Amino acid sequence: MLALVGVFGTGIFLSSGGVLYTTGPAGMFIAYLIMALITGLNQIALAEVASLMPATSATVRHLEHFVDEAFGFAYGWISVWGNIMPGEISAAAVIVSYWTDLSPAIWISIIIVIIVACNSYSVRFYGEVEFAFAMIKISLLVGLILVSLVITCGGGPDHTTIGFRYWREQAFKEYIFTGNKGKFVAFWKTISGVVYSYGGLNFAPSLAAEVKFPRRTIFRACKRVFFRISILMLVTVLMLTLIVSANDPKLASSAGNAKSSPFVIAITNSGIKVLPSIINAAVLTSAFSAANLSIVSGSRVLFALAVKHQAPRAFLKTTKRGVPWVGLLFVTFFMPLAYMNVSTTAANVFNWFQNLTSANLLVGWIFQSLNHISLMRAMKAQGYSRSELPHSVWFAPFAAWFSGIWCVIFLLTGGFVNFIKGHFLISSFFSAYFIIPLTAGLYLFWKFFKGTRYLRPEEVDLASLFEDVKRNPEPPYEKIRGWKIFTLIWS
Repeated sequence: MLALVGVFGTGIFLSSGGVLYTTGPAGMFIAYLIMALITGLNQIALAEVASLMPATSATVRHLEHFVDEAFGFAYGWISVWGNIMPGEISAAAVIVSYWTDLSPAIWISIIIVIIVACNSYSVRFYGEVEFAFAMIKISLLVGLILVSLVITCGGGPDHTTIGFRYWREQAFKEYIFTGNKGKFVAFWKTISGVVYSYGGLNFAPSLAAEVKFPRRTIFRACKRVFFRISILMLVTVLMLTLIVSANDPKLASSAGNAKSSPFVIAITNSGIKVLPSIINAAVLTSAFSAANLSIVSGSRVLFALAVKHQAPRAFLKTTKRGVPWVGLLFVTFFMPLAYMNVSTTAANVFNWFQNLTSANLLVGWIFQSLNHISLMRAMKAQGYSRSELPHSVWFAPFAAWFSGIWCVIFLLTGGFVNFIKGHFLISSFFSAYFIIPLTAGLYLFWKFFKGTRYLRPEEVDLASLFEDVKRNPEPPYEKIRGWKIFTLIWS
């Protein structure tokens, strides 16, 4: 549930309008479909590694065990970097502007205070808040799909049947250039926004140390989370492309507020009066929820790094209820970056944070593919067969290479528009590529500071992992029969 609500945030509810306006309905659906395939294959590779070595801070620990401790250090601090960027707080200020013209600074201040208060008492209080927001978000998704279906079939107040009209009008749009070249450039430009929409998909393995029967649980959770998210995401995107024209000028509104949200535009165009405000209220809880998750994740990652002596020992300090208050203060310290909304167009600031987050996500997916590739090389060198893995999928080795290579391509081309004559922007270039020197710098710093080594395949400790599998067998799942097949939706 946490992974599900972590993915469906402002990426699909707010920034998807820009994707539709840039590339058109067919281009948008194909972009989301391709990213679902790539993240799904990455999830399969991650599931195999996490089921063999279930551990908290999953990817960080896997990098240290299978690749190089310096990579684990780099990814740990990249995770902190990703969590201190107040993109969702910025988005929340954008959403509130739908109802009022008051300065975004007021709403940013209120949101920061509430988020800090939610995380200062205990993690149980945070869990209760997130559960309520999760139910709101799931209800919103189902509601939007049904409303979109009603609108496109002519059930709105204007009784206009839309069908696939907008697909027939202009399936693909052009950008900068004309013809097929322009259509491809438009499609590729939207990749960053689509990557942002799939953030949070790989959350499940980080809970490995806190679940019963972690090997089978994490393996099944990884697969089911992917299928549920992909189906919901693609159905939502398909409905969106049916109810809004890619040429609607409101999608490209320079106001940078929630009036340019595609669902709000579609429902307003259909003549429904009250629903847009209800949708924005639900989307606001979504942005708040994601910002809440960032401060929880960031403070816990700092605690985990401090445990391994990769961060100052001060981050080990906790309250009586176990809240890592120093880490909480550290993450909170960066929240005022959201005040950049006040001095410039809110849409621009949100786009900067979105690009930074997308690049950060791609690096994480590359590392997860690298973990699986390193595991396979080590197993081959040490004589282990794939049949000895506790859980496996036959195409996982291909999945790791395929998803890893494509994520590298997306990362290197994330800011390609800046290399087209007359389109260079320092803010766009920085937000697309800063993660590369940051990762390299963190890696080299720890490598030279600690003198770590890149592990050769025969040096990876596989014996202890496979021995633990033998010593701690887990019972298989019962076969799902009868009415219990419906539990596949949520179980």
